[in-house]
Amino acid sequence: MLNQKELHEKVLYSVVRIRTEKAGGSGTVIYSKPDPKNPEEYETFVMTCEHVIDDAISTKKEWDSLLKRKVEKEFKQQVTVEVFDYVRLSTVNSSNSHRAEIVAYDKHHDVAILKLDSPRQIQYAASIIPKEDISGVKLFTPTWTSGCSLLHEPFANPGFVTYLKEDIENKLYWMGNGNSIFGNSGGAVFLAESGHQIGITARITGIQLGFGMDIMTWMGFFVAPQRIYEFIDEQELQFLYDDSDTYEDAMARRKDKEDAMKMTMLRKKGVDTDDGEDE
Repeated sequence: MLNQKELHEKVLYSVVRIRTEKAGGSGTVIYSKPDPKNPEEYETFVMTCEHVIDDAISTKKEWDSLLKRKVEKEFKQQVTVEVFDYVRLSTVNSSNSHRAEIVAYDKHHDVAILKLDSPRQIQYAASIIPKEDISGVKLFTPTWTSGCSLLHEPFANPGFVTYLKEDIENKLYWMGNGNSIFGNSGGAVFLAESGHQIGITARITGIQLGFGMDIMTWMGFFVAPQRIYEFIDEQELQFLYDDSDTYEDAMARRKDKEDAMKMTMLRKKGVDTDDGEDE
């Protein structure tokens, strides 16, 4: 088991608070490393739930000169990420607000990756459980659930993994009984023994009682680690767990994929992709 200092560093310090114009939630810093092109500056990424930052994403129909018609185009606003400083191990001394861009998101996975608009290193970053260790997580495995419930400063609740095969909207979730409630979405579930992150807190259970809702805080569902890796791979963001990859290479792959998809769309619409005029 982790000692007290390790619990603070691995389970608490990487947790951040996220705010948009209309909502808020939690997140975890999962990467803060030197920029290969400029080692004096750092690239920092935060993982959260898509629904936490959903209102920062909008679409609008605009004229596309190649397709010769109006198409829906995506617009992403920056969001605010608050990183906390601690003194005397456990006391929040201050918080630093950073603007962050939405790098990637998926509504079905309910996962999003943000990039801080800051060249400074964030000292503490969560470590996602290695792929090969996922199968070793069993029921009754002790955990810590960390987040900013009700937009409070970060705090952690103890619990256990209580279910490993919850199917919600055709996506795999794990269940834990470490209390989580509104605002905790986007936070993390950590293994108590190693401090590895094994999920993203995403949903809670509620039942209708008359005109009200009773929340079962001990029945929290979190994005399973298999799906975190699935999302990262689908979004070409392997640098988040593979040191041989870089953010720059990831963005190049994403652009190639987007260009290929647009070319396919153009061909389906009967557009000459050499000069952009109708055939």
